[in-house]
Amino acid sequence: MDAKVTLSFDASIIDKAKQYAETKGISLSRLTEILLRKATAGGYRNIEDIPVADWVYTVSEGEAEYISAPRKRKDMKDEYYKSKK
Repeated sequence: MDAKVTLSFDASIIDKAKQYAETKGISLSRLTEILLRKATAGGYRNIEDIPVADWVYTVSEGEAEYISAPRKRKDMKDEYYKSKK
């Protein structure tokens, strides 16, 4: 079942992503779905570990910035043990 979602991106990124999707014969929605599927399929420690296709480098501008709040050691330890169950 498909569901709709509203996302906001820089307009130039949208234009580049649309062009890329068109050359691959898919919609921008499906391209976004593929990336989200990759991001949620693996047990990645952070966003930089996600293996993404070369198109990301084509459509992105500059270095990606990943901002996260500092985590407590106990929380990370609990999360790790929970993931191993």
